[in-house]
Amino acid sequence: MSYVIEARGLTKVYRMGKNEVHALRGVDLLVEPGEMVAIMGASGSGKSTLMNIIGCLDRPTSGTYLLDGKRVDGLSKDELADIRNRKLGFVFQGFNLLPRTSALENVELPLLYDRSGRKLDTRALAAAALERVGLGQRMDHDPSELSGGQQQRVAIARALVTEPSVLLADEPTGNLDSRTSVEIMALFQKLNDDGVTILLVTHEPDIAAYAKRIIELRDGRIIRDEPVFDRRNAAEDLRAFVEAETAGVA
Repeated sequence: MSYVIEARGLTKVYRMGKNEVHALRGVDLLVEPGEMVAIMGASGSGKSTLMNIIGCLDRPTSGTYLLDGKRVDGLSKDELADIRNRKLGFVFQGFNLLPRTSALENVELPLLYDRSGRKLDTRALAAAALERVGLGQRMDHDPSELSGGQQQRVAIARALVTEPSVLLADEPTGNLDSRTSVEIMALFQKLNDDGVTILLVTHEPDIAAYAKRIIELRDGRIIRDEPVFDRRNAAEDLRAFVEAETAGVA
């Protein structure tokens, strides 16, 4: 079996003066290509630390981590940055878009850091990514001219444009209203159906129910890892929102 994420025995200890904080305590995590996994847990459970290690933003104190079959837990900062740019796409709660910069230019940005020596038509690839998330008609708009849901779609397009092995989403619906949250989850489910591997952090059980698998952490350990047996369909939920709104107008 080949795994896109293979983490074994991950620990993370933060030292603050004479005190030690054990953020992760021997975490094992295997993710196959094409999965959609929700990571849950209360504040301080270790989920953000785990996502930072998976996202090559931090290194574990001990344990091994293979991304797409390549061991990354011992790489240097520069090597980790290169892996991040080639293998991982990030979506954040706060969108993290550059203001006074068009949607197209925001999506193009990761391609400008490509150090592989490939000659890329960055503008065309960015345009294709925006088309993929349904924003083909908004390419020249700045973030201030877009709704919250549209800004998150730009962020998702930016995460997809490098064709990463894994899409990491940290509370991607945290700044959105209920209907827009369902719209974004419908997009994630469609991308996942197209083969994109997705890991998302959420504290909302109704959002986690759109995933195929839920992992829950407590005190640095995984206490639950199970498939979603009654998975919600975001496209159907979105249709219900529309029908309810239409009935209300009528």
